[in-house]
Amino acid sequence: MVEELVAAGAALASVGAVYVMSAARVVKQYERGVVFRLGRLRPQVRGPGFTLVVPGVDRLHKVNMQIVTMPVPAQEGITRDNVTVRVDAVVYFKVVDAADALVKVEDYRFAVSQMAQTSLRSIIGKSDLDDLLSDREKLNQGLELMIDSPAIGWGVQIDRVEIKDVSLPETMKRSMARQAEADRERRARIINADAELQASKKLAEAAQQMEDTPSALQLRLLQTVVAVAAEKNSTLVLPFPVELLRFLERAQQPVFQPQPQPQPQPQPQPQPPVAEAVPSQPAPAPAPSPVPAAGQQAPSSPDGQLPSV
Repeated sequence: MVEELVAAGAALASVGAVYVMSAARVVKQYERGVVFRLGRLRPQVRGPGFTLVVPGVDRLHKVNMQIVTMPVPAQEGITRDNVTVRVDAVVYFKVVDAADALVKVEDYRFAVSQMAQTSLRSIIGKSDLDDLLSDREKLNQGLELMIDSPAIGWGVQIDRVEIKDVSLPETMKRSMARQAEADRERRARIINADAELQASKKLAEAAQQMEDTPSALQLRLLQTVVAVAAEKNSTLVLPFPVELLRFLERAQQPVFQPQPQPQPQPQPQPQPPVAEAVPSQPAPAPAPSPVPAAGQQAPSSPDGQLPSV
């Protein structure tokens, strides 16, 4: 009789141990247990630790309550200013209601992923390229609201959405690089012009000060010579200011003294020439013209006329 009781007790203990082993469940700290009894959801969600279920009747589903990091595949779209870009993002979310995450959606991870891709394409079409590149914080907030609105009914809370990278075409990259280079060159020129303006004002003040004190110009020249000589060059170029050369030129010019103008002397009047007395001589007698002889022709004159007899 005692042996039978002992055997029955051992059998009961074995059955109890097997039951406990089959009914025992352990829920981790970052998990919650959702129990379905004969397919019906039990209202009580099992917390972390040791818990028991009815073997063969209850089914325990563990839901991870940690924040999930889900990368969103790169989406290609056209911005509002007609620029083709590829944008990828990352979504941080967590389950806040384990029962709704199992009952109201088939696969909450896949649902959140598809909603994130759709919202990202919608954000690309509504934004400009400058907003995607510079104003990402605003776009992140808008993207978070677009994903979080339907996810609340799934027992999922969107913690944060971040746009990771924006890929641009190579032609657009070169255009933006040229634009940035031109803008920086413009700013550099403006800065140089402003510096030249300030330097010219200071130089004008220094020139006025040196004009009042001529020795300052010589001191400045000596400082320039010292600065050039410090380089240990074999050739020394000594500049001379133009004002110094003009000063030396004025110093070499003789002092102008007015000379007395000479008084004009009276010119002697020319005397008429006096004709000298020449002794008169008798006029020569005319030579007798030859008389032609008989039978001879009288000589003719050069003009063809016969000479007078």
